[in-house]
Amino acid sequence: MKYNPINKNLFISNRKNLAKKLKKNSLAVFHANDLMPKSGDGFFPFKQHPDLYYLSGIDQEMTVLLICPDFPIKEYREVLFLRKTNEHIAVWEGHKYTMPEAEAASGIKTIKWVEDFNSVFSLLANHSENIYVDINENDRYASEVEDRNSRFANAYKLKYPGHNFERSGQIMADLRRVKSKHEVEQIQTACNITEKGLRRILRMIKPGVNECEIEAEITHEFLINRATGHAYSPIIASGPNACVLHYVDNNLKCNAGDVILMDFGAEYANYAADLTRCVPVSGKFTKRQKDVYNAVHKVMKASIKMLKPGNTIDKYHKAVGELMTKQLVDLKLLKMSEVKKQDAKSPLYKKYFMHGTSHFLGLDVHDVGDRFKPMQVGNVFTCEPGIYIPEENLGIRLENDILITAKGQKDLMKNIPINADEIEDLMN
Repeated sequence: MKYNPINKNLFISNRKNLAKKLKKNSLAVFHANDLMPKSGDGFFPFKQHPDLYYLSGIDQEMTVLLICPDFPIKEYREVLFLRKTNEHIAVWEGHKYTMPEAEAASGIKTIKWVEDFNSVFSLLANHSENIYVDINENDRYASEVEDRNSRFANAYKLKYPGHNFERSGQIMADLRRVKSKHEVEQIQTACNITEKGLRRILRMIKPGVNECEIEAEITHEFLINRATGHAYSPIIASGPNACVLHYVDNNLKCNAGDVILMDFGAEYANYAADLTRCVPVSGKFTKRQKDVYNAVHKVMKASIKMLKPGNTIDKYHKAVGELMTKQLVDLKLLKMSEVKKQDAKSPLYKKYFMHGTSHFLGLDVHDVGDRFKPMQVGNVFTCEPGIYIPEENLGIRLENDILITAKGQKDLMKNIPINADEIEDLMN
């Protein structure tokens, strides 16, 4: 791993919190993500399953964790299984965790090789009534590819038909949406690295630069600061490309007079940052561009204040929509006479601002969390309003990452330049 070691107390605490949520006489199992094959004999870069990482801190393929809080033998209440290495693996793939290293990283005392999994699982299952399986229950998840946890659940339901199978996905989502001090530290580090990436590219953006050159500079800055890389596919969208919400081609020349929308974030210790900034290719906004920029910034600042305990996502998004409507009227993109007659289910502002303002952030850039539950202290949200005007080849979105605290909102990106005048000054 590129990142520095994480305090194992984070993972010890996370496992204790999970154990309290399980029914009595239960066994919970968590698998690492698969290595995803390419077309030949290679694999895509490995990304650990966030639930397994959250509970163990182990960032390696073929890892399995069993948690059985009520098992009579204390040593078997937490068992971690590792891929057994050998000289061949060491030569071709490099170093893998040793048992002492895994214990130091996770705080788990009982560590075995994956070859021992079935016998240990059978022992624990025979003395348990419930088996918790970790199926992906993120509302945004949609994939036809079956993962390791799903394959395990399907196979072991047949093997243990007398057991009661339970869902750990909702429990994990509830635990993960409230960030501990150690987690906030990792997200803050990811945000700080992201800041360095932005400041680096502000010095090199000018007419004629290619979007991919900007992406390359960001990637360089991330890696030299020990980030794993990008938390998601970066968006470097100049001119009309900024009106394509998930534009990731990043291959066109940036022209004088255009604005570049850049949505990127570093991943550090598996935790994500998520930033969006818009800058003028020529180093100075036109009056119209700055008016739209400042309108989005006004909405953003007011929206951040509404990220507070007790508010709900639905109420929040409705209130942000009202803020945005006023700005769009002031920009003469909407008419108030038409707004007064709009269908409440299809508000007119969505023509220019068609996505949500905030999502949970953590081990996933679109992290797990229940959007129907009130916001609470420890939640980390993005705040990212935008205005997109295809007929003007202009898209403006601004985004920071916000921690909800008992004393108000803490902007984890407060030091990253955002005011239009400051952006211009840094570029010139």
